[in-house]
Amino acid sequence: MGLSSYFPAPPLSEFVDQLWYYEGYSQPHAKERLLPDGSMELVFNLNEDQMRVYENNGEPRTFRGSLLVGAHSKFFVIDTAEQTTVIGVHFKPGGAFPFFNLPVGELQDEHVGLDTLWGSKAADLRDRLLEAPTPDAKFAILEQALLEQAAKPLVRHAAVAFALRQFSVTQSVSDVTGQIGLSARRFIDVFNNQVGLTPKLFCRVRRFQDVLRHLGKNTQVDWTRLALDCGYFDQPHFIHDFRAFSGINPTTYLAHRTDHLNHVPILD
Repeated sequence: MGLSSYFPAPPLSEFVDQLWYYEGYSQPHAKERLLPDGSMELVFNLNEDQMRVYENNGEPRTFRGSLLVGAHSKFFVIDTAEQTTVIGVHFKPGGAFPFFNLPVGELQDEHVGLDTLWGSKAADLRDRLLEAPTPDAKFAILEQALLEQAAKPLVRHAAVAFALRQFSVTQSVSDVTGQIGLSARRFIDVFNNQVGLTPKLFCRVRRFQDVLRHLGKNTQVDWTRLALDCGYFDQPHFIHDFRAFSGINPTTYLAHRTDHLNHVPILD
């Protein structure tokens, strides 16, 4: 069947990029490296009630069949065998916090089982998703669960909403801080609590994502020009950040990239 997507209506659309469902995912490699993009993800394994995640030290962590992925500043590794039938929520940057009763900055570079956050509701929701006969029916169940779980009112802090808009056109944290009427320390705390990364780290991750988008399907790349176009001071600065976020160098990424910008096969 492949990939199906659903884009919710307001008010969820302000916080959720899309709901997605993948059936029949099969890869020749056993593991994939997932790269950070500044957002958070909620994932349900509908093939088995288990999910394994490999941190940077290579040690696996095992969770029940539903998992919240915090905003990351480094890669982690997934088991492709567990991606056969999965459904999930891709939150917009700063979009996950209303659905989980904690400052999401506590989840930076972390994974947590949904049962830890939602209790028995997590297993009940997964059971209903399993029973739903079609992708559209599954999306309707997941959308309703999010609406029921959402904090009221469903709004971002005004400073965070403003900063996220501004960071789409500028990477200067100081420029944005100077316009929002909060102290630098207070702004960092508010932003981190709702986005999951500090403003500076968020902008670095988004600049890294700009690089991946600029690469497109190009096979020949002027790395110095690309680095400057994406806001890096020079090529060493660019390579340092690329390795910090991905664990590999740019040419290795280019050689092994897939149609999914943030999924890189790990070849034995």
